[in-house]
Amino acid sequence: MIPTGRFVRQLDRPSKYQVNGTLWMYRSPRLALLLVATCLALGTSQLSAQGTLEDYQRAQDLGKRTANTVHRRGVRPRWFADDQGAWYRVARGNGRHEFMLVDVKRGRRRPAFKHDDLARALERATGKEFDKDRLPLEQLRFSPDRLTCWFRVAGKGWTCVLKSCSLQEARQPENFDAGSDKEPPGWRRPGFESPRNRRSPDGTWEVFVEKHDLHLRNRKSGNEVPLTRGGTQAFDWSDGVYWSPDGLKLVALRTRVGDKRRIHMVESSPGDQLQPKLLSRNYLKPGDKIPLTKPHLFDVTAGREIPVPDKLFANPWRTREIRWEAGGDNFTFRYNQRGHQVLRLIRVNARTGAATAVIDETSPTFIDYAYKQFLFYLDKTNELIWMSERDGWNHLYLLDATTGTVKNQVTRGEWVVRGVDRVDPRSRRIWFRASGIDADEDPYHIHHCRIGFDGTGLVRLTGGDGTHTVRYSPAGRFLVDTWSRVDHPEQAVVRDAETGRRVCGLEKADIGDLKKTGWQRPERFVAKARDGKTDIWGVIYRPTTFDKTVKYPVIE
Repeated sequence: MIPTGRFVRQLDRPSKYQVNGTLWMYRSPRLALLLVATCLALGTSQLSAQGTLEDYQRAQDLGKRTANTVHRRGVRPRWFADDQGAWYRVARGNGRHEFMLVDVKRGRRRPAFKHDDLARALERATGKEFDKDRLPLEQLRFSPDRLTCWFRVAGKGWTCVLKSCSLQEARQPENFDAGSDKEPPGWRRPGFESPRNRRSPDGTWEVFVEKHDLHLRNRKSGNEVPLTRGGTQAFDWSDGVYWSPDGLKLVALRTRVGDKRRIHMVESSPGDQLQPKLLSRNYLKPGDKIPLTKPHLFDVTAGREIPVPDKLFANPWRTREIRWEAGGDNFTFRYNQRGHQVLRLIRVNARTGAATAVIDETSPTFIDYAYKQFLFYLDKTNELIWMSERDGWNHLYLLDATTGTVKNQVTRGEWVVRGVDRVDPRSRRIWFRASGIDADEDPYHIHHCRIGFDGTGLVRLTGGDGTHTVRYSPAGRFLVDTWSRVDHPEQAVVRDAETGRRVCGLEKADIGDLKKTGWQRPERFVAKARDGKTDIWGVIYRPTTFDKTVKYPVIE
């Protein structure tokens, strides 16, 4: 018997569905996910068609048994203003924690102070008991030379000399630094869409919807101007509009309302009652009229619509990322046609309403719209960064923002760009995430890189066979590289954000308590696909009752 249900999970998380009698195997191929189930023998030769009640209870309780059993993980340093050091608090389990200090100049991290000595000093100063592993330090901050710290304990402020742990009651010194875990401004926020507001940039006008029509109201005089007339329930206007920079024009979204079709389902075993529940939801069927959202252009001064022919965006799945150019002469938006075989970047002349396709991508199969899109405008050079699978792999391209002509391909190779963290127009460089960049690794592992607009100067910023996440210091000079693998505990290091050089280690996760629960480390494997060439990467999760002496049939 093959168990039913959806058991596809991320590969860096252990499966909780390890019921006795079932061996779950997952893979991370370049083709698709594969779920393999194997029925384990409960006896010497017979296969059980269904696990026992004890088996299911053990599986259900796995999350509770393993919760909070991995320690010294998830560190998030607070960087000092000079960007040359940081501090953090790391959990050690059972409510215990430790305060650590990082010195990037010397490339080391150490306990911020002797926790035992500080606990004793606090006891002498306050007359209360303190546990060295549970020091309740609040509002911790450090002196510029990192030789002294200040904190609040027992309702009072204290300065502490780190080396000797000598204490003195004191107010908070002005020049002591609490550190910051904020990343540099502009990171991870591409800003490729204009703001959406009811009010004009200068605050003079306000847009509102009344009786299915769009209106303008002068906020000084109170005069109202109808932008549309004869509205019906068949169309909805959004009063959050996109104003041109000079406030003379605006773009509003109008949605043709789709059919309403209700389908009904029965939840047989709800968690809050014994009786089944009737559930209903909207669900359109083939042939039903679907909602269609399109942009409409208006001249505020004239109080009229400027017609925009919709030949290039007649059947939208989604219309988004509406953006006015700095001068207000044109606006652009991204159009994804229903069926996901046409993707366009459309430019509209704000004076005439004429629409042209700056970028027009088509596919006889499918354009992956969900996770493989990126658009960044470079106004000063009239360029844009565009993400596309046009060469068969998801990569970045530098294009002319007016014509859509490709100036050059930025990234290339038999690997994919997974996302962009930052674009720096001044240095003309891009920080991005990539998968498959190492041929001998699982192709789903994520690494962080940097490259120039012209496709040169590719730098690997992370290292280690696993999936990486990074956080940059506030000044952007360093990054914390945290990585793990399905069979490798989390590990965090500090790296130079310019070169990727390892500066110092921070933490390696402690899984000792996790092992005590009976958890078994998953096993990775690689096998060739049917073509004899393609590597299929997989993971095997064995149940706690796995018997090495028994042979198990694999059912695909």
